[in-house]
Amino acid sequence: MVQKYQSPVRVYKHPFELVMAAYERRFPTCHLIPMFVASDVISEEKSDDDSTHRIERRCKLDIDAPRLLKRIAGVDYVYFVQKNTLNRRERTLHIESHNETFSNRVIIHEQCCYSVHPENEGWTCFEQSASLDIKSFFGFESTVEKIAMKQYANSIKKGKEIIEYYLHELEDEGTTHVPRWSPRPASPVKPVTPNTHSTTLPTMPAVAIAAPSETSKEGQADKLDADYINRYLGDLTPLQESCLIRLRSWLQETHKGKIPKDQHILRFLRARDFNLDKARETLCQSLTWRKQHQVDYLLDTWTSPQVLLDYYTGGWHHHDRDGRPLYILRLGQMDTKGLVRALGEESLLRHVLSINEEGLRRCEENTKVFGRPISCWTCLVDLEGLNMRHLWRPGVKALLRIIEVVEANYPETLGRLLILRAPRVFPVLWTLVSPFIDENTRKKFLIYAGNDYQGPGGLLDYIDREIIPDFLGGECMVIPEGGLVPKSLYRTPEELENDDIRLWTETIYQSASVFKGAPHELLIEIIDASSVITWDFDVCKGDVIFNIYHSKRAPAPPKKDPLGAHGITSPGGNNVQLIDKSWQLGQDYSMVESPLTCKEGESVQGSHVTRWPGFYILQWKFHSMPACAATNLPRVDDVLATLQVSSHKCKVMYYTEVLGSEDFRYTMNLRFKKGGLFTCINNTSSN
Repeated sequence: MVQKYQSPVRVYKHPFELVMAAYERRFPTCHLIPMFVASDVISEEKSDDDSTHRIERRCKLDIDAPRLLKRIAGVDYVYFVQKNTLNRRERTLHIESHNETFSNRVIIHEQCCYSVHPENEGWTCFEQSASLDIKSFFGFESTVEKIAMKQYANSIKKGKEIIEYYLHELEDEGTTHVPRWSPRPASPVKPVTPNTHSTTLPTMPAVAIAAPSETSKEGQADKLDADYINRYLGDLTPLQESCLIRLRSWLQETHKGKIPKDQHILRFLRARDFNLDKARETLCQSLTWRKQHQVDYLLDTWTSPQVLLDYYTGGWHHHDRDGRPLYILRLGQMDTKGLVRALGEESLLRHVLSINEEGLRRCEENTKVFGRPISCWTCLVDLEGLNMRHLWRPGVKALLRIIEVVEANYPETLGRLLILRAPRVFPVLWTLVSPFIDENTRKKFLIYAGNDYQGPGGLLDYIDREIIPDFLGGECMVIPEGGLVPKSLYRTPEELENDDIRLWTETIYQSASVFKGAPHELLIEIIDASSVITWDFDVCKGDVIFNIYHSKRAPAPPKKDPLGAHGITSPGGNNVQLIDKSWQLGQDYSMVESPLTCKEGESVQGSHVTRWPGFYILQWKFHSMPACAATNLPRVDDVLATLQVSSHKCKVMYYTEVLGSEDFRYTMNLRFKKGGLFTCINNTSSN
């Protein structure tokens, strides 16, 4: 496979002729390039007016390779052939080089060009590209490739330093100007006797020694300047610069019209560890997605519904100590279920996308303001108030979809995530969502429980004191309180379906009818102690009492309900009874949670950490009025009685899930200490 390398345009803020004078001082020997051993001129020719000078040279190099590899290859030195063409009229120097040694096994080709800066005649540009094709090398192909890549990176870095060194040397000697070439009567090109010490000298191949950077003749707009990269994109290695240049050039060739900004391209490269093929694939998929959904115009076209303005507890707030835009989300105060029921999944997704688009815009602004590259933002999430209500399954499903979309289309935009006041329920939420979060993103999470964020290594290490919000002890009142979304704003499933937005309750929730004397019961078998049983149910009609029982032995299989004709076991109103009338509470089974009374219209979420293996029974029981509590009718009689009194029928819609003990413990090194969540901090590096 051919490996190709390109580097950004390096700019010397000196005239072309002065740069050429500095370049010539690199040869015939240069103490800054110890691996360059010798060179012999093969051929040389000049035009009569001295405007063109061509020279071909054979260079001897001592490659920095393991001695064992040199012995196996049978060589101590490697030879390269270089062809240089200096055009003083056009003010360009073109350099081509290829390896002579092992040319049947390894093909190295390089092209370099010095030219006048297109916008400033007093500056000089240097461009460089190289390719490496290893066909075979005694079984050491990967080793040779690594050596070549390392040599290329070193040469890119060293090349500009060498030119700058000799420019300073010329300046110290008093040479700050070299006259430009002026035309003279031309005559045919004549051969020149080879001279090993000719003053117009070649560069060395980038993969072998030191020479700066980038491409062949293309439109200048297609190129990236090294100073621009350093100023707006950050410190990149030569190989990372090469990946950015090549992917950008490919997009210009294949994607007609608008292409993404360099910062956006770089995010996809970073997310794929600069694997060019993987980054190109994911970036192209994202570009297609953006086009299909008109995401580029989202900030201009999206208007947040009033319910979001009133009840969404998040917003942008200044910047952190690194200059990154700061987004604050009070997740614990947010009615996630109400927002999903009132808006639907699609509207919430569009709102989150608009937040990400706004974040990209703010990063660009802060880059200009602070004079350094800022490519990501910081997010502060306050979990005070988080409980099982936030684990309402359709809401979690919507969250997972949002995470999936954001991870695919906004990689490397999160610089740091500060999670504050994490409660005990947080591990359950984390277990659900963490598998959908990229590993590199998870490393940027900093998690604090209780008031641990106020101490050393806490919030003040990342955010200035004067911008800390009031709910965290500061003086800024910036984020709305949120509150419960009124049920009057809820939309029916039919309305959401008409907008092509389907709630997840249609597929994961079950319905059950509860009668006086005929509770609905659900059996869950637990193998491992310390597993977690979670539940989420809505009381659609009537009042119920929710109980959890444990038994060492399994109840008898439920009998088919003879009252199915009356609709009790129909899909819209299932009823299952498991606890036999002969069972004695405290002997055959035991209660593991205090009874919970739930009123009509309530939404209930909760969890139970199991202490023993065995069988757990979740029970929804008809809630009798106190006056009826003393009545102790036989169970069947109660059921028959309820059929005649419609008010004795309740209906619930429920979803349950069991989390294994290992999954529950895996909470990104979260630990419980003294009944509370103990702080876990994963240090994150600045991007």
